[in-house]
Amino acid sequence: MKFSKDLVSVSEIANLPTKFGKFKIQAFLEISTGKEHVALFTENLSTLEIPLLRIHSECLTGDGFGSLKCDCGEQLDFALKKIADEGGILIYLRQEGRNIGLLNKVNAYALQDTGLNTVEANHQLGFEADARSYEMADFILNILKIKTVKLLTNNPDKIKKVDVKVAERVPIIIMTNSYNEKYFKTKKEEMGHLF
Repeated sequence: MKFSKDLVSVSEIANLPTKFGKFKIQAFLEISTGKEHVALFTENLSTLEIPLLRIHSECLTGDGFGSLKCDCGEQLDFALKKIADEGGILIYLRQEGRNIGLLNKVNAYALQDTGLNTVEANHQLGFEADARSYEMADFILNILKIKTVKLLTNNPDKIKKVDVKVAERVPIIIMTNSYNEKYFKTKKEEMGHLF
């Protein structure tokens, strides 16, 4: 779905000081679904020729609870530190569990506890390996008049699906642990992530 101004309600821009640095924050409400997304960006965003961009999908277990089963929280921290230092934008999309929702994600976790990997668990529940979309990110980038970016990602699918010019892919470097080694292996071997 392509988003337009009549399908999205856009907030004012406010200051948001964080432990990573000072950001501006703007919220975006999908009127049809009630999903609220956020853009965090540095004050110098409009003056940057090619800003850093991280499109981050919600992960309550990783971002909020510090789960060791994934690398989401660490990716978020890495991106916010780098963006605060170099300038750019983080778009936080509310598409939990690769867009299957929190309840289904926890059910997928339970299947992973029996030995399935993340892709197999999603398929067992009747979902795609990755059901995320980036149309809202495209809408936000258009609102902020961003045409070319350095994309912080290890996901080649994201590079193809985002509707701006990607001048450079900036890797996100996270160390594995004993709880997420299989997760990383699945992302690399079955989903083509670049490590």
